[in-house]
Amino acid sequence: MKKVILSADSTCDFDDILKKRYHVHCQPLHINLDGKQFKDGVDITPDDIYDTYQKQRILPKTSAPNVQEYIDYFKQWTDEGYDVIHISLGSGISSSYQNACIAAEELGSVYPIDSGNLSTGMGLLVIEVAERIAMGMPAEQIFEEVKMLKAKVNASFVIDTLTYLHEGGRCSALAAFSANLLNIKPCIEVDHASGNMNVGKKYRGSLPKTLKRYTMDRLKERSDIKFDRIFITHSGTSPENIDLVRKAIEEVAEFKEILVTRAGCTISSHCGPNTLGVLFMNN
Repeated sequence: MKKVILSADSTCDFDDILKKRYHVHCQPLHINLDGKQFKDGVDITPDDIYDTYQKQRILPKTSAPNVQEYIDYFKQWTDEGYDVIHISLGSGISSSYQNACIAAEELGSVYPIDSGNLSTGMGLLVIEVAERIAMGMPAEQIFEEVKMLKAKVNASFVIDTLTYLHEGGRCSALAAFSANLLNIKPCIEVDHASGNMNVGKKYRGSLPKTLKRYTMDRLKERSDIKFDRIFITHSGTSPENIDLVRKAIEEVAEFKEILVTRAGCTISSHCGPNTLGVLFMNN
């Protein structure tokens, strides 16, 4: 049986520990900031982006790897006779999946999966692939099983300020001004069919109170949760906020594992600091 390589776009937001734990290779997206091009997770950090915005009021443009980049990336394994399973950023928000598919057609032995998601919503599917590779499943079987699981990913985030969404052209000036003025913090829910983002419940009040209410709303009195793991993923916030969310999770659910990760540049450049989400799988 051919060895299976696990790959994902950098937007899965895995840190080095998780990449090593699950043997996942990441293809970085492009960050274009102030006339310079960087690679997500390689030579620029979210704090660099925040610092540039504070000083110059400039936000980056993000873009997917092109087809040739995916070909060159996958080829290092296909030339050695391996199969590759690649988890892509949701097709509704990026051309990553489309470009990976074209590269796969060119090379063969590559199985791109449209995550219909972003950040550790993608990461949950990465883990599902990793567990099946560890069990010795062939690539085609893993591909068929995991692509059916994206509907079971429960991904959402609370955004502290709409300023970054507005500056990035994803929110009107009036909506951003009104939300910031009224201290409204919307919950953004990911549509797993495409990766598009929809506005859910709108919270009002301080960030700590909002984060606790949001966490309770996502988890309380639900019978469909898969309790293997849950991610707390944030774009840069205080340890106190993270601890508050962790305790809120522990109050209402018994997950085997609570993983804390920080979102990378692609995600952070659109949502800004103090965004935080809880992400898990449904049965």
